[in-house]
Amino acid sequence: MTAPDTPRASALRGLVAHPLPWLLLLAAAHVAVRVALSPALKWDEAEQMLWSQQLALGYGAQPPLYTWLQWGVNQVLGPSVLALSLLKHVLIALACVFMWLAGRELLGPRGAWWAAASLLALPPLGWFSIRDQTHTVLVTALTCGAWWLLLRLARRPRPVEFAGLGLVCGLAMLAKYSFALVAAAMLLAALSAPASRRALLARGWWWAPLAGMLVALPHAVWLASHLHEATAATLEKMQIQPERYWGEGLLNLLDACAGTLGLWALIALWAFRSACWRAPAEPQTAWVRRLFGRYLILIGLALLGMTLLAGVTQFKGRWVLPLLCVTPLAALAARPALQDHPRAGRYTGALAALALILLAAGAARPWVSGLRGQMDALHYPAVALEAALRADGYDGQGRIVAADHILAGTLRTRFPQAAAQACEPSRQAVPPCVAAAIASAQRAGQGWLLVSHDYRAAPDWWEQAATAVPGLTARSIALPLTMMRPGTAPARYRYSWHPADATSRATIRPP
Repeated sequence: MTAPDTPRASALRGLVAHPLPWLLLLAAAHVAVRVALSPALKWDEAEQMLWSQQLALGYGAQPPLYTWLQWGVNQVLGPSVLALSLLKHVLIALACVFMWLAGRELLGPRGAWWAAASLLALPPLGWFSIRDQTHTVLVTALTCGAWWLLLRLARRPRPVEFAGLGLVCGLAMLAKYSFALVAAAMLLAALSAPASRRALLARGWWWAPLAGMLVALPHAVWLASHLHEATAATLEKMQIQPERYWGEGLLNLLDACAGTLGLWALIALWAFRSACWRAPAEPQTAWVRRLFGRYLILIGLALLGMTLLAGVTQFKGRWVLPLLCVTPLAALAARPALQDHPRAGRYTGALAALALILLAAGAARPWVSGLRGQMDALHYPAVALEAALRADGYDGQGRIVAADHILAGTLRTRFPQAAAQACEPSRQAVPPCVAAAIASAQRAGQGWLLVSHDYRAAPDWWEQAATAVPGLTARSIALPLTMMRPGTAPARYRYSWHPADATSRATIRPP
């Protein structure tokens, strides 16, 4: 006979079985890898470094919540790669925790584990979010939280759950506007099933819309007066062209959906084979199958309508991720018998192996691309550029005006005492942007630094900047790229530094 478990052994087993320690360990490993890889920033990282310099009700085409969170983390850790990576990977872990909690409402411990870990098998979250995403990570985490609270409500409707659901939905709208489609489909699907409809209309239901509106109202007021600014870029990316053949949009939609769910589906088929659809469905879970099934049908109809009726021709995996992230949980809830399947260990092992593969791939990717001669932003020599600018007299103060936002964001992490901005020709006219930035620095009695990288800047960027600053001259430096194969051409930068005591001598043409 085996000896009974001691309280310490039972506590240790419970700790090992709980997902939180493992998720924190995985998040910490990803943060350590990102910090060790490169001090340079990717596209979305640099954007957050610039936006999080101040708090605002809106930031162009994106809602403000992620930037608010980044601002808060920056106050503690400083504007740095660590602050950027820590926030993102905490949110990825939070998405998994929320999905685990949702799974616990419907499944046993193993099934809840699978529901959480299956999120890593969705490439827009498990892989592309590791590389460079922000708002998508946040809205996916909050979507998982909304599903958890909805399932809790369906089983135990209480005013506190209604308020929590409204709060999460309001925050999700501040994360990404596309959550409106998720919320509408969730509501309609829940109202269409008798069990969930009774729960949603229980006493205290009004707390949900009240909490959601209170959270989202300040930004909604801002949005009403900045609607074009907030929607123009997104509509442009969707490439709405009603006159074009609708088949192009359908193909892009199928590609986005397959790219989101394909890997997870292949893992499930490899592990369970025909049991994926032959495993018995328990009668008590019929309402869950109806809820998820109708939700996914509504999402599918909405996406088809966008293609066939609105003429949307472009879809991306990160756009459909929040809409479809509940699919693994829906599949597991429809076939709960899979938790006791003889091949269940294969599914667990595949997901655990995938988590380690993604960690290793994230660490190796810039080295592999460097050996292949494929340069990206992580190869930029941020530390060497900082040293060169300091050696030439730049004091790390004043205002940095860069030719692109990736360079501007990266320099902000190297010179946290300076204000940084980008004057990109694709976003605004260069001369008035440069003139306004320098005039602002002069009014504050600060120096200013103009800087560009020949790889990303428009060929005539300096000529455009010179129309705002007559007599502008620039110095050039060449710095070796990091993690690139030998013989690769260096990165070439041009800059012009004007200390505070020299600003009064610069003639700036008014913007």
